[in-house]
Amino acid sequence: MKRFDLMTFRLKKVNNSLRNNIIVVVFAFICLIQASFSQVTLDANGPGNTYELITSVFAPGNGVSAVEAPDLYHPWASGRHIAEVFDTELNQYVFEFYSHALLDNEPVDPTLTDRQRVEIKTYAASPANLKGTVGENIIYKWSFKLPVGFQPSSNFTHIHQIKAVDGDDSSPIFTLTPRLGTPNKLELIYVANASSGTDKISIVNLLPFEGNWIDAEEKINVGSSGTYSITLKKHSDGTVLLSYSNSNIATIRPDNTFIRPKWGIYRSLNDVANLRDEAVRFSSFSIQEVANLGVNTNNLEDNTISISNPFDNNIELSDAILKKYNTLQLFDISGKKLLELNSLTANIEVSKLKSGLYIIQFYSDENKSKPIKIIKK
Repeated sequence: MKRFDLMTFRLKKVNNSLRNNIIVVVFAFICLIQASFSQVTLDANGPGNTYELITSVFAPGNGVSAVEAPDLYHPWASGRHIAEVFDTELNQYVFEFYSHALLDNEPVDPTLTDRQRVEIKTYAASPANLKGTVGENIIYKWSFKLPVGFQPSSNFTHIHQIKAVDGDDSSPIFTLTPRLGTPNKLELIYVANASSGTDKISIVNLLPFEGNWIDAEEKINVGSSGTYSITLKKHSDGTVLLSYSNSNIATIRPDNTFIRPKWGIYRSLNDVANLRDEAVRFSSFSIQEVANLGVNTNNLEDNTISISNPFDNNIELSDAILKKYNTLQLFDISGKKLLELNSLTANIEVSKLKSGLYIIQFYSDENKSKPIKIIKK
């Protein structure tokens, strides 16, 4: 009897330990999911330490600035090309970006004399929640004000970019670009990949933007068949000046690690005679990861998919998944595709995967599921 009781006690102890381990894994998974749905904001707070403020939000703690400006090659005034000034219309401090046509150059590669920039960015050293990886839903918000008479280049004058990182990353994926013309235009440019060429997916007149604060909202589901939308509207009365959405568009390239945003003035000097010194204002930057974008995504299923989680050496698929979808893709948290199956079974063997967080997405001929974050024990 005593021997049986001792064995029972040991069995209970093992079961309790196993249950505790599962609870810890599930809790860690929930924490990872909650941490991924986060928002980071950047607001001006008054003159001084402007670059330090920007870097503390977009790239904290790594010793590298989140600002690209020609200060070392053309110091002026306070020695910096971004200041915090008080805006009477918004009744708050804002960031003012300065670009000087005949003096500034390219800070990233000073040997280039055909362009100039002053921009802020997130990049490889930034926290994970400021970088867009496959399966993530991201909302970018900011406000900007072009001065009256703003003179864009006939080549390029980027004021916002969504950049790809690693692999095919020479051209931005999405760009907002004022362009010299009759009249001047604001273009939303899309470049699918290095060989696709440039697609001007939306073009509007620039004049309504001049002298007005514009509220921008950009929503991206990151993926080879992702979703994208952007809306630019006047802050004063909500008038929409540019609106574009696409529910099936590549928002990252196959060999990219992640995507990231940039804001500022990046312009060509090939027609410098058409340019002038400019001061563009920006305010209220926000980068937010969300569970659901809530954009017009006709081919993105709204239903919640039930999947066994956490998993061990097999991912178990329910009958509902098998009836609805015929393809799956599995990615690591950096966005690298690890597995693609064009025929699904109830159990997907994944014993070679290391423990950690992954993203899985299901597809049919017409639809795709929402990206699902899963964890391997």
